[in-house]
Amino acid sequence: MSNDGVMRDAVTAGDGIVRLAPCWVPRSFLMPGGRLKLDPRDLYALGAQRGGIDERWFSSTTNADNGPGTPPDEGLSYIALNGSRVLLKEAIETMGDAFLGAEVMREHGGWNVLCKFFDNLGPIPHHMHQMDEHARNVGRKGKPEAYYFPPQYNFTGNNFPYTFMGLNPGTTRDDVRRCLERWNEGDNGLLYHSRAYKLKPGTGWQVDAGILHAPGSLVTYEPQVNSDVFGMFQSMVEGRPVPWDLLVKDVPPEKHHDLDYIISMLDWEANVDPQFAKNRWLQPRPVRDENEMAEGGYSEKWICYGTEFYSAKELTVLPGRSAVIRAAAAYGLILTEGRGAVGRLEVETPSMIRFGEMTCDELFVTADAARHGVKITNTSDKENLVLLKHFGPGNPDAAALIPRAG
Repeated sequence: MSNDGVMRDAVTAGDGIVRLAPCWVPRSFLMPGGRLKLDPRDLYALGAQRGGIDERWFSSTTNADNGPGTPPDEGLSYIALNGSRVLLKEAIETMGDAFLGAEVMREHGGWNVLCKFFDNLGPIPHHMHQMDEHARNVGRKGKPEAYYFPPQYNFTGNNFPYTFMGLNPGTTRDDVRRCLERWNEGDNGLLYHSRAYKLKPGTGWQVDAGILHAPGSLVTYEPQVNSDVFGMFQSMVEGRPVPWDLLVKDVPPEKHHDLDYIISMLDWEANVDPQFAKNRWLQPRPVRDENEMAEGGYSEKWICYGTEFYSAKELTVLPGRSAVIRAAAAYGLILTEGRGAVGRLEVETPSMIRFGEMTCDELFVTADAARHGVKITNTSDKENLVLLKHFGPGNPDAAALIPRAG
């Protein structure tokens, strides 16, 4: 069957909902935390030289930027139907109106969001993602991102369930410059100028482009702009050196040792904001009256919100109940607990996954299906059915949660 045939048959078979295969991504400079349900024998399935698999990407049309040796489809999600597979990226490029809606395709040109789980044994180095003005210099987009810590995956906190974010109020650019000048002298001391926050499962954070952050060791659900740009500002983490190359990965070659340029990539006011936590900590918000939802057999909450670039919800359907859930835009989803059906497609949360194995826990809901409403059924009489839903830019349902200027 041709790729076009697979795409159309998949959409038809699921009444506008397609099943996606797991998309695993390694990171050579990190240590996997072992909580993504990937079989422990497969944590290094791509080879030790590629690094351990510590990320699972969802509904992805974005290539992973993992340097030499990266396969051309790493980071890209596949639609799966009866043993056939076709890239979601190809499907949206070919029939984007059917997947995202004509208006989204006109305005955004595609699925401009990337969502993932990342799971590490310890912290990630203190780093930032470039703002648009700097990302454009290397042909990329800037990358804000949000975090949510799903309780079902965080049965243990691993080595460091704290995240350093931003810089202490009063920190100067010269303080950061001195840290960069000490790069090859061991720990450059950058974390002395930052502060760590204890991570709380069931809550999250909004981290805009240009803000330093060193994500801790909770499993993190992370919607973000679909751009794999970053710059590491910490020279050593947990005794492991961080190469200068990871600081300047997305810096023009002529600026690789221009400390003024490198420091200019930071959004200074946002980093030293005295109200950093107040302005960026995300607590779930019910989408409507909680009693009304409970009577309908479900609970739905906004978990990532407040920005035009992406949004996310957590949906819980109670044991033995069904609910018809409508949304104004297409979305991807991943189960975190339970079993049941989403529309015509059976779903279940796996207990363990072999690398390359198909699962029934990830779907993509097209715009038309989302607007008409999807019946979601919990077939267990004891356990909740819980899923996370990620939306791209311009989701009308999320517009009221974006702060207005002034």
